[in-house]
Amino acid sequence: MKLELLLKKHFGYQTFRKGQEEVITSILSGKHTLAMLPTGTGKSMCYQLPGYCLEGQILIISPLLSLMQDQVEQLMKFGEKRVIGLNSFLSSNERIQALRNLNKYKYIFISPEMLSVTSILAKLQELSIALFVVDEAHCISQWGYDFRPDYSKLGEVRKKLGNPLTLALTATATKKVREDIVRSLNINDMNKIESTVDRPNIALYVEKVNDYHDKQARMLELAKQMQKPGIIYFSSKKVAEQMALLLNDQGISNTMAYHGGLDQEQRILIQQQFIHGQLDVICATSAFGMGVNKENIRFVMHYHMPMQLESYLQEIGRAGRDGKASIAILLHSPGDEQLPLQLAEGEIPSLQQIDWLFAQIPHETRLTLSTFDSLKNLREYGGFSEIQWRIVHDFINSYQGQLDSEGLKRTIKEFVEERLIVKRRNINHMKNWICSRLCRRDLLLDHFEEEKIYEKTESCCDICGVVLNQYEAPENDLPQPLNKELWQDYLAGILLSSEMSK
Repeated sequence: MKLELLLKKHFGYQTFRKGQEEVITSILSGKHTLAMLPTGTGKSMCYQLPGYCLEGQILIISPLLSLMQDQVEQLMKFGEKRVIGLNSFLSSNERIQALRNLNKYKYIFISPEMLSVTSILAKLQELSIALFVVDEAHCISQWGYDFRPDYSKLGEVRKKLGNPLTLALTATATKKVREDIVRSLNINDMNKIESTVDRPNIALYVEKVNDYHDKQARMLELAKQMQKPGIIYFSSKKVAEQMALLLNDQGISNTMAYHGGLDQEQRILIQQQFIHGQLDVICATSAFGMGVNKENIRFVMHYHMPMQLESYLQEIGRAGRDGKASIAILLHSPGDEQLPLQLAEGEIPSLQQIDWLFAQIPHETRLTLSTFDSLKNLREYGGFSEIQWRIVHDFINSYQGQLDSEGLKRTIKEFVEERLIVKRRNINHMKNWICSRLCRRDLLLDHFEEEKIYEKTESCCDICGVVLNQYEAPENDLPQPLNKELWQDYLAGILLSSEMSK
């Protein structure tokens, strides 16, 4: 059957988006494939459709629980019942039942951390994995902006699963990161399909403001003026909530805050309201956007300075998926780089925390994970965040029996220092891009070592000249009030159908 007919039959679409058919054809030809496709081009279709052509299971490694859950629900909406997400949303009984019946599922989503569980990996080894999918593959590389230690082990996991056909997907990865992905997966011959990161229908606009108060006032002004719907990104959950309340007070009543601190029901409700046009503005952290399939987002605004160009490009790529004119606005005030620097340092344990931790551990010749896990309350007393603790725990698990305590401490500290250098360099690149007087689009392409393929972009960037009022909403384009009772009933229906499908 032709691919277009399969696309229509299973997903209801008439044509492929750019890059999709090329990636799918590569996979169905039996070629290991690395695909770099821009945000908004529907990368998930590149493994969803092959699932109907390949015998065996499609195993998808996904880094975020919210993204995983969105993709599970998306497949269910298309009528696919043979889908499961092995994550913390499952209760103990649900997980036991899922593992017992794992061979009945076609699409299995799993976090990289879950693959380190011996019993789960053993169950996967019993299956016939037709396609090993690494979503957000830039997490593999230590040079990537969102490096995850467990992602770096996927080459080893893949080997234990019999080296199945592999698809690595990313939206934003430099040449160095793409090379690191291939090397880490231990694949010598990998077909590379790399589309441009340029989205010419999205104008790039950086506006300088004097201070925090001016930034807040300008954000309110622009949020009122711009065509809706839109997303405003923040680096702080608290500020996202505060600004959502402020926007509501200022007359943009259909505004909600979205961040990783919300429970599952709240996240689903807000996403569905936004997708169905009942919300005009989302004040979000980076937790929002992945897997949210909405084509008509007209603006993406950054209130806080992003930590790197890669994540910035991914977030603004959520605008204009319908191909129509959209705008990415970044508000910048002096000293904005201090917050991302603090966040970067907070994502990894400090050298002082590492010294303190190893001072509490018995100086055994070879430290084992069981000895480490037996020491209670170390995380709490040392002030480790979940991410910081996972990094330390992962190193001890990886090197147990190989290094003594001093050697292990030195290895972890070397990793921390290297990650800080990478993160600070990324923040510096972001600041240089903001402060530059050169074409912003050209600088982004240079960063990804790309040649310019579009000769002329009509509304390019603030440096080349962008007229903001062409992105403003007509005066009579007023938002409709949100019917909260209707959406409570709608959410109850979604949750009920999700329970019944388990």
